[in-house]
Amino acid sequence: MIKDQDLLSIQEVRDAVVEAAEAQKVYASYSQQQVDAIVQAIAEEAYRQAEHLAVLAVTETKMGVIEHKKIKNELASKGVYASICHEKTVGVVHEDPTAKQIEIAYPYGVIAAVSPVTNPTATAIYKTLIALKAQNAIVFSPHPTAVNCTIEALKICHEAAVRAGAPAGLIRWVAHPTIKGTEALMQHKNIQLILATGGSGLVKAAYSSGKPAYGVGPGNVPVYIDHTANVARAVQQIIDSKSFDNSTICATEQAIVVHQDVKAQVMTALAQNGATIVTGEDRLKLAQVISPVPRTLNTQIVGKPAISIAEMAQIQVPPSTRVLVAEEQYIGKEYPFSIEKLSPILGLYTAHSQEEAIRLCQQLLDVGGRGHSAAIHAENDQFVKEFSIQMPVSRILVNTMASVGAAGGTTSLTPSYTLGCGAYGGNITSDNITARHLINKKRVAYGIKELAVPKPQHPQNIQQTAVAVNTGEDVTIDPAMIRKIVEDIVSKLTV
Repeated sequence: MIKDQDLLSIQEVRDAVVEAAEAQKVYASYSQQQVDAIVQAIAEEAYRQAEHLAVLAVTETKMGVIEHKKIKNELASKGVYASICHEKTVGVVHEDPTAKQIEIAYPYGVIAAVSPVTNPTATAIYKTLIALKAQNAIVFSPHPTAVNCTIEALKICHEAAVRAGAPAGLIRWVAHPTIKGTEALMQHKNIQLILATGGSGLVKAAYSSGKPAYGVGPGNVPVYIDHTANVARAVQQIIDSKSFDNSTICATEQAIVVHQDVKAQVMTALAQNGATIVTGEDRLKLAQVISPVPRTLNTQIVGKPAISIAEMAQIQVPPSTRVLVAEEQYIGKEYPFSIEKLSPILGLYTAHSQEEAIRLCQQLLDVGGRGHSAAIHAENDQFVKEFSIQMPVSRILVNTMASVGAAGGTTSLTPSYTLGCGAYGGNITSDNITARHLINKKRVAYGIKELAVPKPQHPQNIQQTAVAVNTGEDVTIDPAMIRKIVEDIVSKLTV
C-alpha cells in the first residue's frame, strides 16, 4: 500500500486517465442519439439527487446554505442540460450548401477537471454534462476539503451514464487529491484539455501545463445603484444575491457603489432587507477578521453566515442579519472592504455622479476582478450601455441578482459554473463555458472561386538560375568559351 499521499495521488491519476482514455475510445464511436440519451440520464438523476448532494456539500465543507446548494445543483443538472440538449456535437454539425462547406465535430479526448470547494457538487455535475455531451471522457481532481461530496456527485453521474449505455470509466476521479497529484493530472500525456475552476494559483498551473486550458479569474464584482434605479427592488436583489449560498459564487456582488441622490433610500432599504451597517470600532474589528494578514483574505470566513462572521469579529448584530455592510472610501488590496470576500460582507461607496460611479467600479475591478462581471441597477438603458462599454468585464448583469444571473439562473446567459474572463482577465475566452467549447471542428471546403495564376513577368522578380538539361538534342558549343575556361584554370595551377 502506498503511504505517501503525493505518490498515492499520482498513481490514482495515472490509473484514472488510462481507464478514461480507453472508455473514450469506445465512446467516440457513439452516435449523437446515444450521446444525448446518456447526457439526459445524467442530468435527470443528478437533478433527483440535488438536495442529497447539497446536504453532503454543506456538511463536509461547512460552507453555504443547503437550500441554495440545492438550487445550484438543479441549475447544474436540468438547467445546463436544457441549454445543450439540442446542440449537435457528433459528426456533421453544420452544412452550408451556398458556401459549399461542411463542419464535422470531433472531441478533445480526455479532459482534466478541477472543482472548487465553494461549488463542489454543482461544478462536478456541470462539467460532466458538457464534457460527455462533446463526446469526451473526464477525470476530476476534487478540492481536498470537498472530496467526499464531489466523488458522490461523480458516482451518481457515472452510474446513470453506464445505465444509459456509456462505457464504464468515462467519468473518473482522484480520491486522494494533492497539489502534486493535480499537477500530474494536468500534465499527463493523455490529457488533451483542462477545465480549471479555482484560485489564481490553480489557473496559472493549468496555463503552465503546456495543454489547452479553460481557466477563469477571480471575481470582485461591483454593483452600481444609479439614481434612476428602482431602489427597493435593487437593494432586495443585491441582498438576496449576496446572501445566496453565503456568497460562494464568484459572480456575487462584493461592493455597492451608490449614487448620492438615492443613498438615503438605499440605506433604509438595506436595513429593511436584513443588512446591518457596521460602523466605528465594530467596523475595524470586522476589517481585521476579513483580512488578518494584510492584502489577503481570511479563508475561515468564506461561505459562512453573517451572524457567524460577526461572532468571529466579536461584534453584536441583530439575529436577523443576512449581510454585513460597511462604508468605505478607499480602494486597494490593503482595504479589506474593497477585496473579493466570498462571504456575506459588502463594502459601500458613494458616488457623486455617474462618471465617478464608473471610475469607482473600474478601480474595484482592478483590485482583482478584471474580466469577470459587474452589475448595475438603472432604468436608463442608454446609460446602461455607456456603463457597460466602460467596464473591463465579460458580463454585465442589469437589474438582477449578479450571483445567479452570471451563471444563467436569472438571465439568458448560458448556464455555466466556469465563467471566462477574456483578455481583461488573461483568459482565452470571455464566454460562459459550455459543451461547444469542448469540441473541435474539421471543415470540408469545396472550391467555389476560380483563380487565374499569372506568369512571372515583373522585372523585379527573383531570376531563376538556368540549369542545363540533356534533352537528347544537338547542342552547339562555343570553342572560344571553352578555350577561355581552360586557360583560366591552367593559369591558376601554374601560379
